[in-house]
Amino acid sequence: MGRRTSIRVWALGLVAVLAFTASPALGAGFSIFEQGTKAMGMAGAFTAQADDGSAMFHNVGGLAFQHERSFMLGSTFIRNISGDFKGDDPFPGSDATGELDTLDALVPHFYWVQPVSDTITFGMHVNSPFGLTTAWKDENDWVGRFISTEASLRVIEIGPNVGFQVTPNFGIGVGAFARFSDVELNQRSAAINPFTLTPAEVAKIKLTSDFETGYGWQIGFLHKAHTNVSWGFSYRAAMKIDYAGEAVLTQVPTGDPVFDAVVASVTPFGQKLPVDTSIKYPDAASLGVAFRMTENVLVEVDVNWTGWSEFQELQLDFVNDDLPDSVIPQEYEDTYHYRLGVRWSRGPRTEWRFGYVYDETPQPDASVGPLLPDSDRNGFTIGYGRTGGKFDWDLAAMYLPFDERKTSTNRDNFNGTYDVTGLLLAGTISF
Repeated sequence: MGRRTSIRVWALGLVAVLAFTASPALGAGFSIFEQGTKAMGMAGAFTAQADDGSAMFHNVGGLAFQHERSFMLGSTFIRNISGDFKGDDPFPGSDATGELDTLDALVPHFYWVQPVSDTITFGMHVNSPFGLTTAWKDENDWVGRFISTEASLRVIEIGPNVGFQVTPNFGIGVGAFARFSDVELNQRSAAINPFTLTPAEVAKIKLTSDFETGYGWQIGFLHKAHTNVSWGFSYRAAMKIDYAGEAVLTQVPTGDPVFDAVVASVTPFGQKLPVDTSIKYPDAASLGVAFRMTENVLVEVDVNWTGWSEFQELQLDFVNDDLPDSVIPQEYEDTYHYRLGVRWSRGPRTEWRFGYVYDETPQPDASVGPLLPDSDRNGFTIGYGRTGGKFDWDLAAMYLPFDERKTSTNRDNFNGTYDVTGLLLAGTISF
């Protein structure tokens, strides 16, 4: 009975920690800034321009100067070119390796601009400013499967916006939005066989949530200070979404029928274990200045700030009393992102764009792991746009190499080096 009690305590604690560790990967370090193809071509340096529908993401103040009805429909295709892990001693060991499964994700955006009067413009946006999918290949043999085999966050945001042209050169925009989201985590678990005193994999664990909703607001300003100079500022408020979900454990046979029977007798396999948790989405601010260097060349510099420091800990509350509640520290930090964009007009209808971004990670070394191997990154972009036909269209590409990230202080004592590179492709049509 002593052995069975020990296994039960371990199993309940494991489920609590497991479900809890899902949220950090899903709520931090994976905001998606690429919400408009024209802006993406300039590495997101768009706060001081904001002259298309994606102003409703980059700077809603730009909506004030848009006086023609328009629709924008597009998507950003995100693909990880490579994602590798190499372990360190003592655990998981220098011989341990892993590879991220190929990520192919489409992030849609839609913007509707509708003038109401000479000085007031209404807009509606639909986009996906947060999201995550991390999945590891060969999940049955992946050494980090007891931390994560796959994690995902899906987010869709929708909201109305209004721009007010206060003067011919100064505009203010405000907006509200609802964010709809769900989360999922898959992971394996192991236990010590008390009869052999060796570890064995005993369960697959899946945590899912319902689609839940949170609400936020934004404000922005755009000032055309001179014929050749403009500046803008935008702020998007923080938001908290409370998730109701369930954890399900599926037994994995170990080959030892006696041990399997003991585990099955003390572990709630096949049951839907209700659990409540929450994700705090950060607030964000952006300041940008654009300079028209020549008649055909415009340069913009932006600094973005994201308030990840609110993300200090997570709580997981099980609805019934069979599993213990949990709290785990995260200690994320506020981050800055630095963007440089160039717009080069090649005539009245065509435009080339180029950009660079340096993007800081909010994630401390202790939280770096298979669930979220985040790091600082550099992004290099190129874009092309054509106007004047029945449809305007824009294309953009971003090459996104992450800095190699090595951790020796992971909270799960799972240490090693992560090396990730991504590619983003985007297209938008406007009419």
